[in-house]
Amino acid sequence: MATLGEGTFGKVVKVKDLQTEHVIALKIIKNVEKYREAAKLEINALDKIAEKDPEGKNLCVKMLDWFDYHGHMCIAFEMLGLSVFDFLVSDPQKDNNYQPYTLEQVRHISYQLCYAVKFLHDNKMTHTDLKPENILFVDSDYEITYNSKKKRDVRRVKSSDVRLIDFGSATFDHEHHSTIVSTRHYRAPEVILELGWSHPCDVWSIGCIIFELYLGITLFQTHDNREHLAMMERILGTIPYRMARKSKTKYFYHGKLDWDEKSSAGRYVRENCKPLHRYQTVDDDDHRQLFDMISRMLEYDPAERITLAEALRHPFYEKIQTVQRLGSSSTERSHSLSR
Repeated sequence: MATLGEGTFGKVVKVKDLQTEHVIALKIIKNVEKYREAAKLEINALDKIAEKDPEGKNLCVKMLDWFDYHGHMCIAFEMLGLSVFDFLVSDPQKDNNYQPYTLEQVRHISYQLCYAVKFLHDNKMTHTDLKPENILFVDSDYEITYNSKKKRDVRRVKSSDVRLIDFGSATFDHEHHSTIVSTRHYRAPEVILELGWSHPCDVWSIGCIIFELYLGITLFQTHDNREHLAMMERILGTIPYRMARKSKTKYFYHGKLDWDEKSSAGRYVRENCKPLHRYQTVDDDDHRQLFDMISRMLEYDPAERITLAEALRHPFYEKIQTVQRLGSSSTERSHSLSR
């Protein structure tokens, strides 16, 4: 019916199940050994999720079925809307200083993200590839409202219910952990420094995502490890000496980041990055709490970083509306998977 997305692995298409008349999303994997093996790992993770959460209460996308079609692994999923990323970039009105989502939407989307990923962590899994492209609206229908501050119409998604997708890189605690995980911009310092990683690397990614949902810009816009670390230091302060010393990578000299402030890259980082709190656009309790939570998620030392159980109890989420609250019987009535 339509192509929903394409990637190195293959593509996702919109199809109709002729028996049930349901429209579903079918992920078709390339007939290549390494992608086939990766698909089997994803199916394994999705099976585990379904076993632990048959009703999909924990906001992970539901796998409906899978099969092998002439060497192409195919995975059928419930149909969802656009990703929180695509909803932004598909806006014809988009300009460079758009504030993509309202604070209330950021609160609700990030709350659901923390809830879904906490479920994975509780079940001894790390997602490892959290990014805005992997958070999908259940329904990305929107209304157009006039924004007097921007003096123009803005699109506003009607329902901020989301689901987490792409378990192709999900890793069980007991499994081999590849040295490098995550998409660059969302990669935690312990991964870059090759110090080993676990659940906290997902929390770092979530901190980067929340910043991006709120400001519409990527926090760490880079493609190079050394520059990435320099950006971290500009935004978050000095990388702890013990992490620098422990790392076998070549980015430090006597425990200090080996970085030339005066080079063109040095100038780029200085001009394009600033301390985290300076990105806060409004000084009120809501915004202070938002940035406090982001800064706790972006703690360098994974052992010091906030856990998702702690994040869900952060003051920022105290204002989550009752109907949006998850994990109690009242919400299962109003906010379970749309049946």
